[in-house]
Amino acid sequence: MSMDYHFNICRQNRKIIKNFLEEISTEDLLTIPERFNNNIWWNLVHVVVTQQLLLYKLSGLKPNLPERIVTNYSKGSRPDEKPSEQDISLIKNALLDLVEQSKDDYKNGVFKNYNSYTTSLNVTLNSVEDAIAFNNFHEGIHLGSILALRRALGIAS
Repeated sequence: MSMDYHFNICRQNRKIIKNFLEEISTEDLLTIPERFNNNIWWNLVHVVVTQQLLLYKLSGLKPNLPERIVTNYSKGSRPDEKPSEQDISLIKNALLDLVEQSKDDYKNGVFKNYNSYTTSLNVTLNSVEDAIAFNNFHEGIHLGSILALRRALGIAS
């Protein structure tokens, strides 16, 4: 199986997530429903941040996002800020652009080293290829969370 296949899965997932960002009101994106600990906005930014951390940071490279975005949406963070219109625009563009950049960087051999990492799901990543594949699993989990949040908010599908 080629790595293009994995990047294509990521791109398709990101298209779905981007549609939510474009179709759901900012108020609903930021609402945390009862019995939930985060919101749709946090989940969609978290997937962008995590992909950058898994591929770039663990390869010893700088993520392609502002440091404050990485800090505010990494694992263990909570949705405690209202994003600016600039942040929303940045993430809207980053959803697909960073998949393409990662694909190009992979093809161009940018990922030369990788620091092994065991995820909170007890999956050990030993290479950037492992990280690319695992990232799709991780994004699928958060797509499920977004769908559950959308349902809890009473937003029609």
